[in-house]
Amino acid sequence: MGDALKRAMVGVGLMAGSANVIMQLGRPPVGYGVMESRVESGNLFRHPVKRARTTGTYLAVATFGTDEERRAYREAVDGSHRHVRSTKDSPVGYNAFDPELQLWVAACLYKGLEDVHAAFFGGAAPEELYAEAVVLGTTLQVRPEMWPEDREAFAKYWADGLERVTIDDRTRAYLTDLVDLRFLPQPLPLVFGRFHRFVTTGFLPACFREHMRLSWTEHDQRTFERLTRGIGHVVRRLPRSVQCFPYNAYLRDLRKRRRDGRPLV
Repeated sequence: MGDALKRAMVGVGLMAGSANVIMQLGRPPVGYGVMESRVESGNLFRHPVKRARTTGTYLAVATFGTDEERRAYREAVDGSHRHVRSTKDSPVGYNAFDPELQLWVAACLYKGLEDVHAAFFGGAAPEELYAEAVVLGTTLQVRPEMWPEDREAFAKYWADGLERVTIDDRTRAYLTDLVDLRFLPQPLPLVFGRFHRFVTTGFLPACFREHMRLSWTEHDQRTFERLTRGIGHVVRRLPRSVQCFPYNAYLRDLRKRRRDGRPLV
């Protein structure tokens, strides 16, 4: 594992987390796989802290972990994914083990890294980041050869993928609750909901804003750019251990769980 992906995985990037979830769930099989999941412990609206830990640990182990740690976490996630399959009543077919759907999720994660880099640090993300980002998929079932060969190939894959994005009323309602932090207890949604909606909308590509019916003006864009540039200016001056928090904490937690024989997800 090279260093470009490790440098790109900064904790401040979690500000774009909900936007990335919207992008992932914009593909109906992914969206309905999440909404209809029978894995109760992974339900965001019932267990928001656990869900955040599971997702954060996946990114941490994919980026900073060893091959053995990735294997162990893959096995743990597979145990949950076995229960995520469509039924005869599902409006779309899905299977959490589908490598094509996992490739879309990994592509969204990589696109999010590019967007975070542009927002906080300016300019294009490093060239080597793209090749290293393959682990965002291969940590699960994505085969290395499935990852688009280069950024040009990725751009085509991404454009084709956007054509398959559809957010229906049910999915939009679910994601709007995420945008407005309705999965958290009061007064957190009241205090932070408006800001969270703003930054989430700011990190969304325009087509996803349209699907979500989220308004965005030129004034909003200028405010968003000033905010992210200011944050990036501060982040660049922080010690590396602070920059990559909470991913380093998630990885320490994973290692402790393995030593203690506790569930990883």
